[in-house]
Amino acid sequence: MPSSSLVPFLAAVAAALPAFAQDTSLLAYDGPDRAGKLVAAAQKEGSFALYTSFAEKDLPPLIVLFERQYGVKVRVWRANSEKVVQRTVAEAAARRHEVDAIHSSALEMEALHREKILQAVALPRSTDLIEGARRPHGEWIATYLSIWVQAYNTRLIAKADLPRTFQDLLDPKWKGKLGMEGNIPEWYATVALHMGEEKGIGFFRELVARNGISVRSGHSLLNNMVVAGEVPLALTMYQFLAETAKRKGAAVDWFVMEPAVARMSGVGIARRAPHPNAALLFYDFMLSVEAQKVLLSLDYVPTNAQVPSPFAGRRFTLVDPAVALDQGDKWRRSFEEVILKQGGRQ
Repeated sequence: MPSSSLVPFLAAVAAALPAFAQDTSLLAYDGPDRAGKLVAAAQKEGSFALYTSFAEKDLPPLIVLFERQYGVKVRVWRANSEKVVQRTVAEAAARRHEVDAIHSSALEMEALHREKILQAVALPRSTDLIEGARRPHGEWIATYLSIWVQAYNTRLIAKADLPRTFQDLLDPKWKGKLGMEGNIPEWYATVALHMGEEKGIGFFRELVARNGISVRSGHSLLNNMVVAGEVPLALTMYQFLAETAKRKGAAVDWFVMEPAVARMSGVGIARRAPHPNAALLFYDFMLSVEAQKVLLSLDYVPTNAQVPSPFAGRRFTLVDPAVALDQGDKWRRSFEEVILKQGGRQ
């Protein structure tokens, strides 16, 4: 979630954002010849600027494929998601329109929508997306999901002994064996609300009191702790981290207790993009079967329903970024009180 310090910053600059009109002919166009018109217009522009929080190691396969396929150069500026928001909003307030496309996590993309940084884009006709990937306002769209699963050390826990439901975690056999990442109030909120808010918060209080939860700072650290056996069972692990470790031969595997909670990441186009057509071409590309297969090869969960997914047939719940923004402070305080103070951060 965007930190509480980011909220005043956004509010302070929002009033300074200029009003303007722009020709959005191709961005609003969904005709059958969109692809051909768009490629020609994008190649005429030649390049575009992308601000992103995408994992640095995973960017090259996508950027190289895009540039080779279309001959359009991508100028990348990468930072964490909060810095992406800050720079984008600050430049807009200063009327420095340098960014064309933004790709970041859902909460930050929704914050940019609220600050009127993004513009609505028509969905390509051939794109078949999973439910919830397209936001109601149409100003950004989910390109992939990061799904929290449960991960365990296979030397310490037999598959047959795994819990099937969250309620099973109250069994005394899990005392001292559970771990969780320390900055995931949206996961906590989604699971609690799935149970019923009062009942869900009560469940987590009881779980911490009975069996304890070792709280670790960072998903990569938590994953390493599971691999090492220091945390036998992690309740919140990104599926791609556990899967990558498993493929490398680590004694780790993952499973799902419902609700599996998914956080979206997505792409949008700036309202005053200097190169809107090149940005739109990248937007379409990120939703294409070809790019989505690259994301799948990197262990991300695709949003294009035409691409096979490790979660095909499984149910999962998307974190609603609008709700997460509106109720973020409430759930952050609850997470700190119920999990962090009682479980203890390590």
